[in-house]
Formats: sequence, structure tokens, C-alpha cells
Amino acid sequence: MPFIVDFFYFYERGIWYTYFMDYSFSPIGKVHSCFSEKFGIPRQAGLVAEASACIELLPPYDNSDCVRELSAFTHIWVVFVFHEHINGGWRPTVRPPRLGGNKRIGVFAARSPFRPNPIGLSAVKLDRITFEKNQALLHISGVDMLDGTPVLDIKPYVPYADCLPSARGGFAKAGPDKPFQVDFSPNARSGLKKIEQNRHPRLGRLIRQLLRSDPRPAYYKTKPKKNEFGTRLFDVEVKWRVEGKNIIVTAVEQG
Repeated sequence: MPFIVDFFYFYERGIWYTYFMDYSFSPIGKVHSCFSEKFGIPRQAGLVAEASACIELLPPYDNSDCVRELSAFTHIWVVFVFHEHINGGWRPTVRPPRLGGNKRIGVFAARSPFRPNPIGLSAVKLDRITFEKNQALLHISGVDMLDGTPVLDIKPYVPYADCLPSARGGFAKAGPDKPFQVDFSPNARSGLKKIEQNRHPRLGRLIRQLLRSDPRPAYYKTKPKKNEFGTRLFDVEVKWRVEGKNIIVTAVEQG
């Protein structure tokens, strides 16, 4: 379980003392995401609208009472654990992709998953809530979470409080560029057609949106080391290569 350390100071007999408290949290749910591996996950929520997931609520939070009136909201905040980064430790400075991976800034000025406490926060679209055998399932989109991600909390997105038009974005003043045109080779089109017909009807849209955002590490923009890559979505292997300002999907295969 993830641990969060809290502390406060108190003054007694001319001496300042620091008192530490440890808190442990148990997941309330688990994410079933289209992203089956870390490579290719969007760097922020909302960048790939077709990126879908389902939050499976765990007992005793899986009943209809816990989500009563939640469907009236179009978006929710999801508090989750970077579970694949727990053993990676944290760093006081990081290299944000938006700065080309060349400049270090403080960890608290970035959204790096390598944090003192590996906790993430994403605002995602709530598409619908369904019930299977009385278990609540939250269907969401625009996600940036790995399949199997533990969920710590869910809160409704409230526009009047959460949308701040006068806020400044620091080094991330606007959304990232989408410089690439995405095309499919004949082989990839054939594989995609079969998979869309049988399993994932919107897979092509997801692939285009994802690759247009250039999921490669930031340093590839200036120092490319290779031009062929593979990304796993759902149970599908997607192979692609970069040719100038074009990305060519070379294969879409059932994994």
C-alpha cells in the first residue's frame, strides 16, 4: 500500500519539535485501460480523447449508493497510484518532456511520476456508469493511466471551482504540438479492419490521436536513435515508424 508521511511542528519549553505521522491507504478501485504498457501513454489526461478505460470499484465501494448523483457530472478527478514507479524512487529535479528533456526543474514544478509519494491526479471524462451484478463500473475517456492502476479516490469535477481562467501555466502555457501526419500501410489497414470489426471498433481513431502527439521520449526530437517503434493498446500490437513529419503505421496485429 502507498504511504504518505505527514508532519507538523509544535513548540514546547523553548524548543520546536517535529511530529511525523504515517498514513496508509487502500485502493477503492482498479483501472482497466487501453494502455497495456507504459510506452505510449499520453503525458497528460485529455490529450487523446479516444483513450478509454473503466474504473472497477472494489468492495465495499462498488454499490450504487457510492455513485449516487455522480452521473450528473461530465468529468471526474481520479486520484491514483503510479504503481509501476513505486520502486523507482524520487528525484528532487526532473527533466520535463515539454522542455525537450534537456532542462532540470524541481519535482514539485512538474508532473513526473517519480515523486516522494507516487500519487497521480487526472481529470477525465465520465462517459457513463453501468452496473454488472450490482457492481458499479465507471466508463471514462481521455485517460493517461496504465491498465491495472490502483485508484485511491474519485471526486466530481466542479467547473466553477476547478476551472480557473486566470491561472498561469508556467512552462506549459498551451497544449503540446501535434506535428505528425499519421498514415497506415496496406498491411496495417488490413489488420486494423479485422480488429475493428471483431473487437475494437474505434481503434483506428485511438491510434491516430495517440501517434499524432508523438509518444517518443523527448530527446528523440533532436537526437533520434531509431525510427521504428512498437506500442501495445488493449491486446493489440501496433508497429510504426517515423519518416520526417509522417508516422507510418506498419502493422496492427492481435497480440
